[in-house]
Amino acid sequence: QKDMTLNKRDGFEDLMEERRHSSDLRYAMRCYTPVVYKDLVPRTPSALRSIVLKSDQVQYVIRQLSKETGESPDIISDEAADILEKMGHDLRLSVVRFFAFTLSKIFKALFQKVRVNEEGIQKLHQAIQEYPVVLLPSHRSYIDFLMLSYIMYSYDLCLPVIAAGMDFMGMKIVGEMLRMSGAFFIRRSFGGDKLYWAVFSEYVKTILRNGDAPVEFFVEGTRSRTGKSLTPKLGLLNIAIEPFLMGEVFDMYLVPISISYDRILEESLYAHELLGVPKPKESTSGLLKARKILNENFGSIHVYFGQPVSVRSLATGTVKRSQYNLVPRHIPRKPSGDVHRFLDAVGHRMVILQQKNMVISSWALMATVIIQNLPSIALSDLTRQTLWLKAIAETFGAFVDWPGNVTSDKVIRSSLTLRHNIVKTVKDQVVLCQEGTPTKFTVENIFKYTISVLMCASYRNQILHVFVRPALVAIAFQNAQSCRKEDVYSCFSYLHQVLSDEFIFLPGDLVKDFDEGLYLVTKSGAIQGSHTDLYISEKGSDTISFLSEMFRPFLEGYQVICKYLLSTEFTDHFTEKRFITEIRSYAAELILTGAIKYNEVLSVDMQKNALAALTRLGAMEKMKIANGNVYKVNKQSVTRVANMLVPMAPIKHATVARL
Repeated sequence: QKDMTLNKRDGFEDLMEERRHSSDLRYAMRCYTPVVYKDLVPRTPSALRSIVLKSDQVQYVIRQLSKETGESPDIISDEAADILEKMGHDLRLSVVRFFAFTLSKIFKALFQKVRVNEEGIQKLHQAIQEYPVVLLPSHRSYIDFLMLSYIMYSYDLCLPVIAAGMDFMGMKIVGEMLRMSGAFFIRRSFGGDKLYWAVFSEYVKTILRNGDAPVEFFVEGTRSRTGKSLTPKLGLLNIAIEPFLMGEVFDMYLVPISISYDRILEESLYAHELLGVPKPKESTSGLLKARKILNENFGSIHVYFGQPVSVRSLATGTVKRSQYNLVPRHIPRKPSGDVHRFLDAVGHRMVILQQKNMVISSWALMATVIIQNLPSIALSDLTRQTLWLKAIAETFGAFVDWPGNVTSDKVIRSSLTLRHNIVKTVKDQVVLCQEGTPTKFTVENIFKYTISVLMCASYRNQILHVFVRPALVAIAFQNAQSCRKEDVYSCFSYLHQVLSDEFIFLPGDLVKDFDEGLYLVTKSGAIQGSHTDLYISEKGSDTISFLSEMFRPFLEGYQVICKYLLSTEFTDHFTEKRFITEIRSYAAELILTGAIKYNEVLSVDMQKNALAALTRLGAMEKMKIANGNVYKVNKQSVTRVANMLVPMAPIKHATVARL
């Protein structure tokens, strides 16, 4: 494990090192000769648009819409051309060079280092020449897609075309510059717009079929406000993979990319959004106002390009491609059941690969310890517990970026200094930087304090994927009615199901997840056991308690939400908006009285995830109405969920010596 970690660390190169010692203008204007797919010359944006408009699929949809609406095909064709004009990229090397120059200045100001794994770059270099490539980066910041294009330019890789939200197109000047650097703009939702869907899907597939450029999109769909990975969205993934499923390309590569931040630019903005403050609209004026962040230090970024994954190898034996030969290829269709399951598995696998190659900072470990010890922890205790957690994380396979040749005290103090906006040290006690220190808490002060809590928790959330399986085993061990392995598994299975909207689990991997979790807690020395029974080892209580407490905010949050649903008399169905407003007030009152420990139940993300989980478990009934969805509570089922989240037995120690 240590050898693998050292190899990973040694394989990173700091991209900013050269930028700090040479001319940014010379860098931007250097000879740029990217490798391309099978030595083909990429088509111009205008040629690409022409091919899309003349394609069989777009022409078929135009004819169908003409029959349905009575509108002239020419008018619908003009509408399709207008959609494509607004959507399509207009990549120009001159604008790319301008961005290369500007971003060099910005990144040098913001980041100490931008570290890239060179082995991943070499593999991507080879992959681009062999088959069409889809880049799938993690999404934690607006910086993500700018950083990837910057890296691709730096290493003479073909610049990707990037799926971006329409919000960016509304930014004066900047929107058009993004278009000229490879962005194409899509609506957040298409509704039932058949023409838009046809134009968009054909545009993406044409780029991939002909290998004009790698296509880049975020499989999570949007930026994660919490620091946790999001459930993959399958629409764009389906479009990207369809050329292979239809036999139009022999194979294609999916490249998972993990982008790890020491400190995220939008950390405060995200915390406010999670408490219901609306997201500011993207605008050029907003971008200019954000210039003050250039005076801040955001630490380092690690960008890990994963092993290119062959779609052909993923599909072999799991999906029947012959079904695509039963109807003409240009006729749009919804994915069949087996194709949808295949896409779901691929999407989850890509997110898990992103997680696997995330780099864990010292601050993420510290944030985990701080959250569990609120409102304060002694600096010496923080150092001791962080080092203990680092050892556990590395045992569990995490790549922790811990500076060598530096004392632990210095690492801890340096991390605290970098996060001066989240934490501070008062008389050797580490506390959160809440807005003011009121002598008496009010509901308003609770929300202000929660901003700091959520900012700190977002960094703890970055490492939860490392611990989720062993932690669920630990919690199941505490919640189960006996020491029998089958009872622990049964409890694990239920927790796994309840929390599957919070954490990423590969569909159908329940037994494998349990075995992995049990193996890791056993490896850490926390649990011992026979084939049928499990026990806490003599020194395992601390580990089991810590792992359980790490995920307690989620279990406590779901318990509070269940308690609210059981204590409220609903005379009719209720909307999500009403649910979120009322649960926020209900939870704030509980926090105020000290009835609950963790403020994270105030997060909109947790509230929505709990609503989705309860609906999936049959505790809520979801019904569609004209302007959205409404819900109905099944109190009996809610009671059952709530009971399963409460520990049923004390920690069980091995009574037989040294099992």
